[in-house]
Amino acid sequence: MWKALRDKKLDGVKFRRQQNIGPFVVDFYDSMHRLIVEIDGPIHESQKELDRQGQELLEALGLRFVRLPAKLVENNLQAALDAIQASRRRDHRQPTLPGRE
Repeated sequence: MWKALRDKKLDGVKFRRQQNIGPFVVDFYDSMHRLIVEIDGPIHESQKELDRQGQELLEALGLRFVRLPAKLVENNLQAALDAIQASRRRDHRQPTLPGRE
């Protein structure tokens, strides 16, 4: 994912990797669109409530989220990138992704 986002490769948008925001470290952050991109692997299955609480706190600061299943990123990177692009265009709505409840 980082290779596809770094150096403004996705629509000229600058992403930061492993960005600190308060007490949180998010996977990727686009400050222009105030968009956080989280890649949810197997560890997230056991910490759904913690993830939800952190996301709510960051959303209260006006940040938006897109959560992508790691399997989607691994198996269909273009679909993951399309979801990020769609999220930037939508107003505070999470895209519907395969494999994500």
